[in-house]
Amino acid sequence: MSKKYAIGVDYGTQSGRAVLVDLADGTEVADHVTPYPHHVIDEFLPGTGQKLEYDWALQHPADYIEVLKRSVPEVIRESGIDPADVVGLGIDFTACTMLPVNEKGEPLCLLPEYQENPHSWTKLWKHHAAQDEANEINRIAAERGEKWLPRYGGKISSEWMMAKVWQTLNEAPEIYEAADQFLEATDWVISQMTGNIVRNSCTAGYKAIWHKAEGYPDKAFFKALDPRLENLTETKLRGEIAPLGTKAGELTPEMAEMIGLVAGTAVAVGNVDAHAAVPAVGVVTPGKLVMAMGTSICHMLLGETEREVEGMCGVVEDGIIPGYFGYEAGQSAVGDIFEWYVEEAVPSYVTKAAAEEGVNVHEWLEKRAAAYNPGQTGLLALDWWNGNRSVLVDTNLTGLLLGCTLLTKPEEIYRTLLEATAFGTRKIVDAFHSNGVAVDVLYACGGLPQKNRLLMQIYADVTNREIKVAASKQTPALGAAMFGAVAAGSDKGGYDSIVDAAEKMARVREESYLPIPENVAVYEKLFQEYSRLHDYFGRGENNVMKHLKAIKEEATQ
Repeated sequence: MSKKYAIGVDYGTQSGRAVLVDLADGTEVADHVTPYPHHVIDEFLPGTGQKLEYDWALQHPADYIEVLKRSVPEVIRESGIDPADVVGLGIDFTACTMLPVNEKGEPLCLLPEYQENPHSWTKLWKHHAAQDEANEINRIAAERGEKWLPRYGGKISSEWMMAKVWQTLNEAPEIYEAADQFLEATDWVISQMTGNIVRNSCTAGYKAIWHKAEGYPDKAFFKALDPRLENLTETKLRGEIAPLGTKAGELTPEMAEMIGLVAGTAVAVGNVDAHAAVPAVGVVTPGKLVMAMGTSICHMLLGETEREVEGMCGVVEDGIIPGYFGYEAGQSAVGDIFEWYVEEAVPSYVTKAAAEEGVNVHEWLEKRAAAYNPGQTGLLALDWWNGNRSVLVDTNLTGLLLGCTLLTKPEEIYRTLLEATAFGTRKIVDAFHSNGVAVDVLYACGGLPQKNRLLMQIYADVTNREIKVAASKQTPALGAAMFGAVAAGSDKGGYDSIVDAAEKMARVREESYLPIPENVAVYEKLFQEYSRLHDYFGRGENNVMKHLKAIKEEATQ
């Protein structure tokens, strides 16, 4: 009997990656990356030269299909396997990344009559221009005592579905009217593969305020927001919502021919990148916090019961692993902060020295930063370069670096930025733990844990917990492939549940990071100072960050 495989496609912010996985043991046989031809659209609308406003972030939906066209045939070619031995396919996506489509499921931005309107395009997860709408949703929900609000830590994000839909209605009612449905990009790509529009429980629950037992918020709430939204959920957000691992359908003959697979191959419902990573590191039970670490961090945790935790991005039954309540929190900038520092703020002598040593600037800085003891830099930072997702849920907060002197070195600042993001994670861990959702051990996956040992040791020391690291470099794609195997089922050579798949396919490294007691003691002192700054600037006592942002906006008009 021939070996069986699944393909997972991980759609990130800048590119998409296909990974071919052996179903027997989770071995990644081949992978291929396709950079998005149109990148992130955050300055000018393609083809028009139209300038986008501040805080906009769009994408081109054709780029997602390009990933399938390029990367899927490439992993088949590279591995040399028979495409008939691929039994299932799953995808994961950044979220909430959403787009309006017409009755045929075509993105409005691809139609000539709408493409010059930016609201017809895919709004990427980090599109923050719907903050005014998010503020109003939060205010009205709080005033009405909506019982779903505490499930999201008391605040809905500007990144999520409802705020983005309402912004479209407010600023481009003609696009709202033309939209037959608003879809998560992950569900749209699945519809292109199978011909079926099926919404998944993960994005619906975390990003669109859907609840397994109660459904969406009621019509009265939407009417209170805006009478034009009263019927939103039964019209433009209508449709079946299926749990993760459900088979959305089968690959159509046209798509199969385009991407080099066999028509009829099982396709799982869409998923979110970070959430797909959880079973890929073998986490299918409570008490284990999974950190998907890259440009940002998504923190995910399983619980037996539904609890309310400040600043969490949501708690969704079956949202990560069927049978458990999946909790999510997050930090909106982590790797992005380190990249900002290297690209925008490091002196030229560092770049030159790194080049002479034949290493990249991050490695050069990490090596020197590792020579310092905790607290030795005399610096402290707030990690809000892209706002705060948890626990404050406020995109209008900005970064802070404190304690610089004329002797401060670049590597000291670099280390301080690493520490700041660890303190941000500690805030989240403490919020869960103090609300009765246990966090006993941390698991790390994504690009950062593979690259930066100092960062992982700092996280272990700051949180005072062991950190295990994924063996896979493509953890979300591996998880997506696992869900693809579940969609196929055991009779086709896949698995009947994600727990069965995780048992055989998930992998973590043997080596883990353990907290060093003397470091833990110093970081405890620094964390107390971080917490004072966090509350002073983040909870309204000193709104200088928001005042500066307002002055900036006035000055640039």
